[in-house]
Amino acid sequence: MKVEVEEMPEEGELVIATVKEINPYGAYVSLDEYNNMLGFLHVSEISTGWVRDIEKFAKVGQKMVLKVIRVSKTRKEVDLSLRNVTEEERREKLIQIKRAEKAEGIFKVVRESLNLSPNDAMKFKNLLIKEFGNLYDALEQLVKKGRKVLDGLELPNEFITTLERIAKEKITLPTVRVKGIIEAKVNTPDGINVIKEALRAAESIKMGGCKIIISYIGAPRYRIVVESDNYKSAEKALEIAIHKVKEIIEKKKGSFNFIREKSVG
Repeated sequence: MKVEVEEMPEEGELVIATVKEINPYGAYVSLDEYNNMLGFLHVSEISTGWVRDIEKFAKVGQKMVLKVIRVSKTRKEVDLSLRNVTEEERREKLIQIKRAEKAEGIFKVVRESLNLSPNDAMKFKNLLIKEFGNLYDALEQLVKKGRKVLDGLELPNEFITTLERIAKEKITLPTVRVKGIIEAKVNTPDGINVIKEALRAAESIKMGGCKIIISYIGAPRYRIVVESDNYKSAEKALEIAIHKVKEIIEKKKGSFNFIREKSVG
């Protein structure tokens, strides 16, 4: 969502810019998220080395992720840098923009489906942004946790129902998996039952929406896979599950080993 023209970016902020003009000293760009406010990318801020030809790095019409390094609100001047943008920052900013565009598209479908007035549409959108920080995060939480996340907001039931339905149609939550091999032996008459009990205990762990799946490979090996929407919760759930199996097995004087496998997204 574009901001009012009077607002300006902050120093250190990443912005999406469109190259408008190139001269020997740098490039003039328009800031897409600030109503096409003009900014300047000096040649010294394009690369860490000497730049002989600016057009090897920027062409008219090209969109770029740049970092704000100086802002003059009195003169409405914005100086930008390309060389200070890391690859990770560039990637994250592009993801952010893509998500914002997707959220706006979803909201447009909802608005048109319900024939909302411009005032109601803006009111509902602002309530979501105020509560969640941005529109995409609101939709993602709605998909992940259901309409209860909107409790307390002054939103009509029909709007919430339609928003939830369309968001679930359009947004696929990311899934990550962490996995490994459990090796477990219990040399007692009830050893196999002890192992089954340990594995069932691990699978029954409920944490942050994680799903734990354990499958048989071949005695004494079992594969454990934890699925989640983020690595942090998946890793924590795996740690707890492994500890639970180890605890039960070793309590019965059995042997336990865990071999980590490469995680996949």
